Amino acid sequence: MAIPDPVLVHDWHPLAKVEDFAGGRVVASRLLGEDLVLWADGGRFHAWRNLCVHRGARLSLGKVKEGCLQCPYHGWTYDESGTCVKIPAHPDQKPPARAKVTVYGCREAYGWVWGCLSGTPNELPVFPEWADEGVRRFTMGPYEMDAGGPRIIENFLDLAHLSVVHEGILGMASHGEIGRYTVEKTPGGVFAKDIVIWQPDPDGSGKPAMANYTYRVIRPLTAYLTKHAGTSVFTMMIIATPVDEVRTKAWIVFSMKGADDTPSQQLVDWTDRVFLQDKPVVQSQRPELLPLDLQAELHLNCDRTSIAYRQWLNELGVGFGTS
Repeated sequence: MAIPDPVLVHDWHPLAKVEDFAGGRVVASRLLGEDLVLWADGGRFHAWRNLCVHRGARLSLGKVKEGCLQCPYHGWTYDESGTCVKIPAHPDQKPPARAKVTVYGCREAYGWVWGCLSGTPNELPVFPEWADEGVRRFTMGPYEMDAGGPRIIENFLDLAHLSVVHEGILGMASHGEIGRYTVEKTPGGVFAKDIVIWQPDPDGSGKPAMANYTYRVIRPLTAYLTKHAGTSVFTMMIIATPVDEVRTKAWIVFSMKGADDTPSQQLVDWTDRVFLQDKPVVQSQRPELLPLDLQAELHLNCDRTSIAYRQWLNELGVGFGTS
């Protein structure tokens, strides 16, 4: 049974990589507590409830056959619309009209297959640099986390941890002060700018610089960063796919403009290292659900982006992953 959330149910969430479907593989996934089966045929991707309507077997154990998905238990075969079109035990009998699986929205973008549990989905998050041939573009993940999605997004927005968790990369103990910056909260999200921090290695190039950050939170579990450091421009979008309330898969797409002498693998390794430094800390946070009551935890001036994020989630009515 899916976890009901009036906001997140309408969003698109990355579920798998396109390459996961090579050779006709069928993929099991989980979104908002709902078990899903993902499959593809002829470049068309499908996301269904992972349940055969006959005896409840997991369709993710089945196989793609002649443009259909066949159940592993009794061979009931479903076409692209989710309608059963064949029952091997009764080949001459037309399947009952009720023999249909629950079908969800499914599409591909950034090399990922996305799902949405609502029949009225929001727009897919846009990473503008994906269409820019003048930048190098990368995708990372999924990173599996024993943490709620809102905790992961808030960590992405957090400034004060950079000189502690990422010392020697995104900050130094001797340069830990966070100055004044601008935060704006609107019905469409959270925007923060004029964030200037000295960093030993702001973008994976290994060149120390003053980094100028701009953050945009465009959906409850999607945030976007632009960082200017020296002559380079680094951008990143992170999406937290809510598996369950305290289990999440994080996906990253990022780009680099400039720093042309920095090997691409070095940029990938840098991103991986930074994210994995965050993982044990975020997984340790208690309460696991992000408190939206601002009296529940202590806040300082450097936390103003996080405060705005929590207030925005509360105004939207996001219940999943929050308390």
